Amino acid sequence: MLKKWLLVSGILLSAITLFIWMNNKWLEVSSYSISSPDIPKTFDGARVVQISDLHNTVFGKNHSALLNKTKFIDPDVILITGDIVDSSRYDLNVMISLTESLLEIAPVYFVTGNQEFLKGRAEKTISAIKASGVIVLENEMVEWKREGEKIYIAGIHDPLVERSTLVKKYVKKALADIQFTEKFTLLLAHRPELVVVYAETEADIVFSGHAHGGQIRIPKIGGIFAPGQGFFPELTEGVHEFGNTLLVISRGLGNSSFPLRINNRPEIVVVILEHGKQAEGTN
Repeated sequence: MLKKWLLVSGILLSAITLFIWMNNKWLEVSSYSISSPDIPKTFDGARVVQISDLHNTVFGKNHSALLNKTKFIDPDVILITGDIVDSSRYDLNVMISLTESLLEIAPVYFVTGNQEFLKGRAEKTISAIKASGVIVLENEMVEWKREGEKIYIAGIHDPLVERSTLVKKYVKKALADIQFTEKFTLLLAHRPELVVVYAETEADIVFSGHAHGGQIRIPKIGGIFAPGQGFFPELTEGVHEFGNTLLVISRGLGNSSFPLRINNRPEIVVVILEHGKQAEGTN
């Protein structure tokens, strides 16, 4: 009887261990096609990879699993939408080794999340990321050129840069510092819950993270909790339309204060740009 009990316990423990590993280490790629007549023809088919909320998590030896997945996608550009580090287990060298390897695949653009500004490490972190060759967008926009045509990539600091409770006021000011034009524009902004503010600009696609997919996901209900949104949040993954602006939300890759993901595998997002009909997102 004891042997049977030990056998059953061993099987259950193995199953639970496998379930936890799969939910926290088995990378998933979510792909969306976004069409717009404003996307230049030379950008038709361009692949944008979004990586978000790593929180110092490593996938495979020397990030091999994450790098191999990203390389297989063959992106034209890689966007990192904040929280590459975690304030509680800060290891900048580990993350810099990742950014240096990602740069061998495609140009990399980065905006800060809230974790970058905790415990007084912001300047050190941002300086190191810049030194690795990544373009850090600090309330500014740059041109992405392709065969003589261009679109813009813009990005804003997380509001925690000012440690202010006036979050919306800060974001409006930050966005005002970016000169949006009639050109198609991608905006990197860590927090999805501020999408109404982003949509007041001429940004065409906003890339956000921060919500961690709701951390624990229940089928047909969605995520349980997200920072900035509370319980049963609406903005945790996928593509959402707000007027003329599309919001792309990554479920992210790592964990922070809550250590586990459940029914919420770590996610790499791919957006394929298409020159065509009015902008829309499709899975």
